[in-house]
Amino acid sequence: MLKKVAILANGGDVSGFNAVIRAIIKTCENNGVECYGFIDGFRGLLKNDIVRLATSSDGNAVGILPKGGSIIGSSTNANVFNFPVEENGEIVYKDLSDICVENIKKDGIECLFTLGGDGTQKSARDLSLKGINVIGVPKTIDNDVACTEITFGYNTAVSVATEALDRLHSTGETHHRIMVLEVMGRYAGWIALESAIAGGADVALIPEIPYDINCAARKIMRRQERGKHFSIVVVAEGARPKGGEMFIKNKRNNGSGVDNTKLGGIGEQVAKQLEELTGLEARCTVLGYMQRGGSPSAFDRVLSTKYGSRAMEYALEGKFNILTVIKNGKLDCVPLEDVVGNNKKIGAVSGNTPESNLKKVTMDDELVRTARAIGINLGD
Repeated sequence: MLKKVAILANGGDVSGFNAVIRAIIKTCENNGVECYGFIDGFRGLLKNDIVRLATSSDGNAVGILPKGGSIIGSSTNANVFNFPVEENGEIVYKDLSDICVENIKKDGIECLFTLGGDGTQKSARDLSLKGINVIGVPKTIDNDVACTEITFGYNTAVSVATEALDRLHSTGETHHRIMVLEVMGRYAGWIALESAIAGGADVALIPEIPYDINCAARKIMRRQERGKHFSIVVVAEGARPKGGEMFIKNKRNNGSGVDNTKLGGIGEQVAKQLEELTGLEARCTVLGYMQRGGSPSAFDRVLSTKYGSRAMEYALEGKFNILTVIKNGKLDCVPLEDVVGNNKKIGAVSGNTPESNLKKVTMDDELVRTARAIGINLGD
C-alpha cells in the first residue's frame, strides 16, 4: 500500500503548476497517502529541502487552483547528473544524482512526481534507472514534450498571446503600422502558429519553417494594394531566416547536457527588415514572461487537474516510470523510455540535438493546413 509520495516542479514556470500539485495532493488525501514537495525542483531534491503538503484549512495548499507559479518553487538548469560544484576556487561539474537517490530513500518517498518538460523527464528517466519510482507530468510553454498531444500551461500562453494580438490590432490599424509580436517557442512553433490563427495574424514565422523575409513582405504589400495599411506578424523566438541561424542573445555556462543558449532579438530584426521592404512603420512587442505568469485558463485548470489526479491514480496502481499523457484526446501513459527516444546518454537532459525527442510542428499538421488555407503567410 502506497504511503508517501513527493512532487518536484522543474523548469520554467507555467500557469497550471499549482493546479497539478493540488490535484495530486487531493487524490493523496482521498486515499490516505502523505504528500510532500521538494522545494525548488531538483535543487531541493539535492538539498533534501522537503515540506509536507496539505489542502486542509490550515494547510499550505489552500486556494492554489487559480494561482500562477508554483507554491513549491521550481529550478532551471539544475542537472543533478552534471551539477556545478566549487572546488579550489573553480567550478567543476559532477554527477550528484546518487545524493538525490539517497534523499528519496531516506525520506521514505515511494513515488516521485516530476512536473516538467523534456529535460525534466529525461532526468526522471535517468533516476528511474537508479531504482526510483517516477511518474512524469508534461509541462512546457512550447508544447514540445514528446508523446503527448498537449502540455499544461500551453493553452494559457496561447490565450495571453492572442489577447496581445487583439490589442495590437487596434494600434496597428489606427497608425497604419506593422505590429510584430515575438512569442516563446525555441524549437517548436506551436504558440506562434495557434495564436496567429486565433488572433487573426497575417504572417507567422516558426522555427520549423526557415523564412524568406521577402516572402513575408510581399504578403504585407499585397494587403496594402487592397487598402489594408497595417499587418500583424507573429514570430516565435526560435524562428530563423533561410540559410541563417537562430538569434542568440547570449550564452550561459551551466555545463554540458543542458541548453545554454539564451534567445532574443528576432522580433526586432523582423520588424526592421519589414519596415525597410514595405515602407510601413513597424513596431515589435516581446511578450516574454507574460506568457508564463498569472492565473491559468479554465482549460489549463481542467487539464492540469486531470493530469495530476491521473498521475496519482497510476501511482496507486503501482504503475511507475511513465509519463502521463493525452493521446487521442484521452488520458493515457507512455514509458519514460519512449519520451526520451534516442537521447539515452545519462545526464544529457535537453537541447535541440539529433538525439532529442522534441515534438515539433510538422508540415501536414492541421494547424499548418488551416493557416495556409486562410491566407496566413508562413515565410515560405
